[in-house]
Amino acid sequence: MKTALWLYLFLFLAYFDLHAQYPVLTPFAISLGAGPAFIGWMMGTYSLTHLPGNLLAGVLIDRKGSRRYIVYSLIAAGAILLLQAYAHLPWHLLLLRAASGFALAFLSPACMALLASLSSDSVNQGKYMSGQGIVHTLASVLSPAAGAFIVAKAGFSGTFLSLGWLLIATGVMAYFSVPKTARKLPARAVSSLAEDGGSETGLNPATAPAMPFPLRYLLLPFFIASAQGVLFFELPLSQVSNGSRGILSTGILLSLLSLGALVTLSMLFLNRLSVLLRIGASLLGMALCFFGLAAVPSIPPGVVLFLLGTAKGVLFPAMASLFIGISGPGRMGRTFSLQSIATSLGAFAGPVTAGQLRGVVSPYFIAFLLVMTALLLLPHPGSGKLSAYHPDWNSRAA
Repeated sequence: MKTALWLYLFLFLAYFDLHAQYPVLTPFAISLGAGPAFIGWMMGTYSLTHLPGNLLAGVLIDRKGSRRYIVYSLIAAGAILLLQAYAHLPWHLLLLRAASGFALAFLSPACMALLASLSSDSVNQGKYMSGQGIVHTLASVLSPAAGAFIVAKAGFSGTFLSLGWLLIATGVMAYFSVPKTARKLPARAVSSLAEDGGSETGLNPATAPAMPFPLRYLLLPFFIASAQGVLFFELPLSQVSNGSRGILSTGILLSLLSLGALVTLSMLFLNRLSVLLRIGASLLGMALCFFGLAAVPSIPPGVVLFLLGTAKGVLFPAMASLFIGISGPGRMGRTFSLQSIATSLGAFAGPVTAGQLRGVVSPYFIAFLLVMTALLLLPHPGSGKLSAYHPDWNSRAA
């Protein structure tokens, strides 16, 4: 538990730093002369450069542990932010965001693998994932408004400098506090491989198969990340015409989004409900919220974003439980690396598509279509498609 608390602290500081940039990046890019299409590519490139890092992270984390990659990601990303404070051209910002995307590609798989390895009980693993979601959400509740406040007082350069030093300090703290090895092994085999007697293969990362679960399950994080990328592209851009007030309103709206997620993340009893039920209900709620943003402008955006956040608070712990359940022991790094790769591809495709089609169709309607596609691809609870991975997926959580 002590390791989890330290890790939650570092994750809070890291997420706070990263989310504080969301209301700042688009106005900063516009001040450098960038247009909507270029901003879409800038946000997408950040996610695209996650891919080589995710590919490396999956194998390296399973072989060498999470600690060194958590420290590397935090310090490297902080140094890049310090350089970002001195960007003078849109291409400078594009290259630095690409470098930051690669540096941070190791952070999420390393943290998720370390948290999953702290317990061998699937219910406790679900609680650890919910705790990570709560920490993430707490940081994202405070950070957008804080980032908008800092940029109003210190300007763009001062904001990036302060956030960069915070990331570096967090990396140094992680070096001295995160253990080199986990105390416990991940959960026993729940994949079809382990159920067929392949526990030795599951426990040996060197001989474990490269694909620990069917490829189709990666479509879920891909479409969700695409929809989120559209939201993070369109929301600041729709508010930027209001100048400094637009930056502050963007920060407040993003904080409302995270506050909604915090409400449902705090309901830990939801972890005992069916994984597919939680995923399906949250996807439907997200789709309705995006449709409301696109087609019903009379609804206050703060209300819609709060409801969208509540759906996200249900979705992400359930999705983490799904990937833990269909993975095998000794392959948590590979599993969360593959999930991060799908997320990175989606976060690249979403803003790029929205940037190109913004003059033709509402980006929020694109996000609605993406979430509905994810909902339609979700296996039916009675189909039996997940029964090979966990006997209780169709009834309740483990």
